Formats: sequence, structure tokens, C-alpha cells
Amino acid sequence: MIKKILGTIGKSVVSGGSFEIPAHDSPLFAKIDWEKLPRHVAVIMDGNGRWAKGQGMLRTAGHTAGVKTLKNILKTAIGLKLDALTVYAFSTENWKRPHTEVEFLMNLFSEYLKKELQEMHEDNVQIHFIGRIEGLPASLQKQMREAEELMKDNTGVKFNVAVNYGGQDELVRSVQSIVRRVQAGELAAEQIDETVIESALDTQGNLPVDLVIRTSGDQRLSNFLLWQAAYAEFWFTDTNWPDFTPECFVEAMVDYAGRDRRFGGLTKPEEK
Repeated sequence: MIKKILGTIGKSVVSGGSFEIPAHDSPLFAKIDWEKLPRHVAVIMDGNGRWAKGQGMLRTAGHTAGVKTLKNILKTAIGLKLDALTVYAFSTENWKRPHTEVEFLMNLFSEYLKKELQEMHEDNVQIHFIGRIEGLPASLQKQMREAEELMKDNTGVKFNVAVNYGGQDELVRSVQSIVRRVQAGELAAEQIDETVIESALDTQGNLPVDLVIRTSGDQRLSNFLLWQAAYAEFWFTDTNWPDFTPECFVEAMVDYAGRDRRFGGLTKPEEK
């Protein structure tokens, strides 16, 4: 994969396995219509286990490889100047996996933060963790809060990492939060509208999702950003997440730019 990237990205370089932010005029972005880029991209990073199995490795090797891919895609999102990138790292349903795999993932999240925190900060990334964070190991929660605090004033890509996250669970928690406001007399039931609901979601302050990318062949949301992706475009690929390159990400951007987004209306008033 590294050789493939080196052969196509021009001014962007890979050294020591690290992918740098592509320049605006990099050949990687040659087909990009900068006026039609999505503002908020969400990614379901699927296929780590399938990739590992295909390589004759343990599933954990796939998760480790997937972390490297995530760094490359975040760097590409920065180069594209996207407003937000939201990734599905661990769902509320993933606790059903073997204990050894779950424990490995928790440790991997911790190691990722230790290793990448300062570089993300230098890249002006604003990181935010969404989901039931209180259900994670205490030490990991502490790391997450410290990372958010460090990068809270950054003005670059909003990097939302969904951990112990489920879209239905998020909606339940948001309703409970709104009900408490009504019970406290802060809000009348008649005042509840889309804006109020959005302000109670984990992604408050973010733009709606424009594009959802899912790797590894499955074509479903899997309980991810159910409210936020109401009018999102979808882009599916059979490529497993560890093999998902910056070129693949740009391919999704190009495809998105060619779509006609009508949001329930018509492109032209005279259409019927």
C-alpha cells in the first residue's frame, strides 16, 4: 500500500510509514472539484478482521493496520479542508465480541492517543469523542478528555471518534436530556424542534453529514449517525479498511461531486 501511495501523491510524501498532509496542488487531488466537496464526511471503517483473515493473521493485526489507514485518511481530510470527519471506531454492539479482542481495542485506542496526540494538535485538528464515554475504562476516559481539552481551540478539521456509540442510544440519551429540561421548566414541550434535538446530540455544533463511506462490502448504516445522516449520500466499496487508501477517499469525493442533491425538492422549478 505504501508503494502505491508513493507512486501517486506527488508532493505528499511517506517517510517512516507516516503519510503527510497532501498539498492543495498534489496530483492526488487532480480530479477534485473544490466547490463541490462534502463538508462533513462520516466513515464506517469495516473489514479489519476480514483483511487480517485474508492475510492469514489474527483479527488484532487487522485493527492495528486499520489505525495506520485512519491516520492517512485524516491527513487527506485535512488536505481537503473538510469541516468534519466522523469515524465509527467502536459501537455499543461491539461489546459482544470476544473479551480479548475488546481489551485489545481499548489498549489500541489508548496507544493511538499517546502516539498521535501531539501531531494531531500540530495539524490543528479538533478531536471529540462521541458515545457513552462513561462506559469505557477510566484511564481511557481520562486520556480522551485530556485530548479534547488540548485541542479544543483548534480551528481545523473536527475529528469525531465514535467510541461505545450507537445511533439509537444517542437518540435515547438526547430525549432524556430534553425531558429533564422540560421537567425543570427550562423548555416547553411545544418548543421542541429539530434545533433543540440537534443541540442534545453528541455531534452538537457539527454540520449535518453530507457523505457516509462504508468499506468492506456491506451496505447498511449499522446504527451510525441515524439523525445526522438523514440526507447524506452513501458511497460503498468492497475494499477492506486497512487497504483503503487516500486515492479511495478522493474517489468517493469525486463521485459525491457528481451527484444531484435535491433534499426532497426538484433541481429545476419546471421539473415534474
